[in-house]
This record gives sequence, C-alpha cells and structure tokens, in this order.
Amino acid sequence: MDEKTFDDLVSGRKSGVVAAGTRLCFLGLSWLYRIGVAARNTAFDIGLKQILRADVPVISVGNITTGGTGKTPVVAWLANWIADQDIRVGILSRGYKAVDGSFNDEKMVLDALCPGIPHLQSPNRVAAAKRAVQEHQCQLLILDDGFQHRRLSRSLDIVLIDCMNPFGYERLLPRGKLREPISSVRRADLVILTRADQISPADRENLQQRLIRGGYRGDCVAVAFQPQRLINVAGESTDLDTIRHRKALAFCGIGNPHSFEALLKSMSVKFTEFRVFPDHHHYESADFETLDQEVSRSDAELIVTTQKDLVKINQKTIGSRPLWAVQIGAKILTHREELERTLQNVLPASL
Repeated sequence: MDEKTFDDLVSGRKSGVVAAGTRLCFLGLSWLYRIGVAARNTAFDIGLKQILRADVPVISVGNITTGGTGKTPVVAWLANWIADQDIRVGILSRGYKAVDGSFNDEKMVLDALCPGIPHLQSPNRVAAAKRAVQEHQCQLLILDDGFQHRRLSRSLDIVLIDCMNPFGYERLLPRGKLREPISSVRRADLVILTRADQISPADRENLQQRLIRGGYRGDCVAVAFQPQRLINVAGESTDLDTIRHRKALAFCGIGNPHSFEALLKSMSVKFTEFRVFPDHHHYESADFETLDQEVSRSDAELIVTTQKDLVKINQKTIGSRPLWAVQIGAKILTHREELERTLQNVLPASL
C-alpha cells in the first residue's frame, strides 16, 4: 500500500465497505502495536534493555508520527549552528531506503546543506557513534530520527510536531500515523513545532496545551520552512521569481507531499499537474518518460520538485523543460533564545 492510499484510509477520506473494514482491521492491529511499544519502552525504562552512552554529547531529533515533519531542514539548522560554535559536529542516521549500499536521499541533501559536516549512516547507530568520534574526531553528535532509537543515550531529546497534522489522526499505527502514544512527549526535553506559520496563533496555543496534557512541560519552539532559491543538478541556482506566476509540472516523493503543494501555491506557481511518488522513491527511466509525456500534454513551461528528489536525478531537463528544485531553510519564529540556551547547555563543557 502506498503512502497516499494509506493516508486516505486512516484519515477517513476513503469511504466504502472495504475501506471501513480495512480500518477496523487496522484498529485491532494498532492495539497489538500499542502493547509492543509499551513493552519496549518499559524495558528501557527499568533497565531490561541496555542504554549505551557515547563518548560525546548526543542530540536526538525525532518525532512521534510517520511521514515528513521537516527533520532534514531542522537537523541542517542545528548542525550548522553547532559548527558555528567551533564544535566538531557529526550526524548519525539509519540510512532508510538506501539502495545497494549507497547513501539515501536525506544524507545527500544534508551533505549539500551542511558542507564539511560528517554524516554516518548505519542501522547500528551505537557503532556509528564510536566511528564518528574515533575516525572523524566529532565532539558532538546529532542522532537523526532518533526518538524511538533508545539504545543510544542522548543529552538532549528534541521532538518535532508538524502543525499540519500533529498527532497522525489521533491513532497509533496502522490505524493512524502515531509511532508512539501522544503521552510519549513527556520524554522530550524540547518540542519544535514545524510549519507553525501555517496555523493561527490560537491553534498553535491549543496544540501546546494538548502537549502539556500529554505530559510535556517545556517550551515549544515554532519553526517555519521557507524557500531560499531554486537549484539544479549542475549546481546552478536562480531566484525564486523564476517560477512565480509560471505554469509548471510539479512532482515529489516525500513523506508530506501536501506541504510541498502548499508551498508552491504560496509562491504563486501555476502547476499544470502535481504528481506524487512514494516517499524515498528512486527514479527510473520509466518515471522520466511518464513525466515527459505529461509535460508534452500540458503547456507547462518548466518542471519543479524538491531538493530531496533532485539529489536522485542526474539531468537538468525532462524532455525539453528545465528541471528546478526548491531549496528550503528552517526559520525560527519563536523561542530562539531558549533554543540556543538549551543547545549551549549540551555543548562539550571543556570548550
């Protein structure tokens, strides 16, 4: 089942007897999933499962839902901020959906956004942490997508909550998109509300109150994702005005395609079609042929995608139309001082 079909099912947008029956089955499975999550967390809490400590501070960045919450631009902001403090920082990630031993799309994007910062990918992130310290002399590590990876101890636990769908339709997998119960936010040292500019201040306050009821006691840092420029595979860049008020075919294969669609609309892009591929999709020649056919049938002047998709595509054009990607950056809207103070508290004490 692809992400769109799954999302339509668990959100209730897909109706009918089969959809209702599937949701009922998912509900039963979600209770088994809940038991498994609770047992695993309890095992770590009481010491039945061992938590291992790295030789340097570790900052975990994760979430409690599946899908795109904006970890990549937040991790990039954190890594660059720490590097600016003259700290040798490294990034650890699992390497989800990498193909044939290569790097996955998130690493390729972070390598572009964080030049010179080592990024190690391995399912064994404890071993990767040791390598980062021994081979790259890292003084601090960022654990990407680490909230559920409790085997590696962390000095700071950051949880991202996407304001557009904060609690995954209020149900655990597979009936909803929650990876853990909402009450798990009590483990977080800091919550960052992503896409906070896309909801009203009143809705943001209601969201924060819900987190407090779930057990969270800290501040909520509000973050927006803003387009910076357009880039292509040749390393060229151009102003965002290149696509404003122009007809474009758009496509993406990310965890939250609706956010990219909303971004393009906010930039006044008049896309002739918006094509969604599965998250972490690896593009093949058949995909480009399909896109080329769709462009030929439309009057699109160009093609636009995300940077996460562009790093897996080795061509400047599709058919006769130029291919551009929108590069995104994180902007801190509220509580920046609290965020920086919290980060300062975990920097290596000797520096």
